[in-house]
Amino acid sequence: MTLPDLDELVALRGAAHGLNLRARRPVLANLQGAHRSAARGRGLEFEEVRLYAPGDDVRNIDWRVTARRGRPHTKLFREERERPVWLVVDLHPGLYFGSRRQLKSALLVRAAALLGWVAALGGDRLGALIATGDGEPRIFPPRGREAGVLPVLQALVEAQPRAPGVPGSGGLGAALARLRPLLQPGSLVLVLSDFSGQDSVAESALAGASLHNDCRLLWITDPLETAGLPAGSYRVGLPGRLWWLDGERSRKTWQQAWAAREQRLGDLAGRLNLPLIRLATADAVGDSLPPLLRESA
Repeated sequence: MTLPDLDELVALRGAAHGLNLRARRPVLANLQGAHRSAARGRGLEFEEVRLYAPGDDVRNIDWRVTARRGRPHTKLFREERERPVWLVVDLHPGLYFGSRRQLKSALLVRAAALLGWVAALGGDRLGALIATGDGEPRIFPPRGREAGVLPVLQALVEAQPRAPGVPGSGGLGAALARLRPLLQPGSLVLVLSDFSGQDSVAESALAGASLHNDCRLLWITDPLETAGLPAGSYRVGLPGRLWWLDGERSRKTWQQAWAAREQRLGDLAGRLNLPLIRLATADAVGDSLPPLLRESA
């Protein structure tokens, strides 16, 4: 399994043509936890009405719906052009793993690069926070066109893990917390992670970021994580910390742990009304991601 290099990530610009990050509800409705979280504020086009939330502009209250339903409702509008699009990249050492086609880290990097090109070609300004679980995340303020994409691609290539390692604790939460003061209302936030570091800090930061922004979760997975090990004995762990594991005897516990993790992430997406988009290492990013980024007819 090879790691993506800069030439490969630049070449993904071709795959980004014809795609967009403004997909309407019929596309996202097929996703787990799907809900299009439109920009909170005045845009170009009215889109929907939802319950009023603290911090909403009172000028956008829909008084007719409020009177009819007995609870305050506010109008949402489609985003302005050239909005900020933020990639939150959780590129920790634990992603150096893959049982099909590519490493989880490679899939994450390729997906981030493709999304970056889609944002730039769509007229948006791309920014990024790249967390590696070691020290402060690298921050790239939103910029338009190639000036916004190319530095992020180079940083993604440099930040890839080169060997297996233990995921740094709190990396995702720290990155999301750093993002909060940088956000402008109506930004699009794309969180790319395997969410192994999902904790109360990350959940709280994500809840805050999603109040006035369009947030989407891209979940990086591998088939072996969901199914468990096949029958047989395997040496597992990290270099210097290896032990034998029986695939058949461990499978039930393995699958129960995975189901609990899946349930927690699904509950978070449902509670915050966020789209949860699952990407698997068995699928090429050029095949799995584009169908989710085409405007429905």
